Amino acid sequence: MRETRNWTWQIFTAVVILVFLSIHMIVMHLDDIVGWFNPNGGAALDWANVLERSKAIFFVVTYIVLLAATLYHALYGIRNILFELHPPAGVEKAITVVFWLAGLGLFAIGIYGAVALRLA
Repeated sequence: MRETRNWTWQIFTAVVILVFLSIHMIVMHLDDIVGWFNPNGGAALDWANVLERSKAIFFVVTYIVLLAATLYHALYGIRNILFELHPPAGVEKAITVVFWLAGLGLFAIGIYGAVALRLA
């Protein structure tokens, strides 16, 4: 039952990544067409535009959701690939713990970056 739930989350995070990465790609790479996300004009990566977007709660939430979904999707996928090698139960547990700790650490760093930029 747990593996079914985890696999369902894997599929759900794939959909979330598809939606939020599409938003990211549209904002960052179609700035000539969708320029309203660049309040200072110019390119999407101009520092003034980055700062303006980082102050919008929509983009902060988008970054955090995309980060969470991507970390879960990637780390759970790599964990499953490693489990296909049929390691002993103790090694499986160690892999799971290491991936949880790495995921939580990376997520904390990402949240700090998104929030710190918002407050800048």
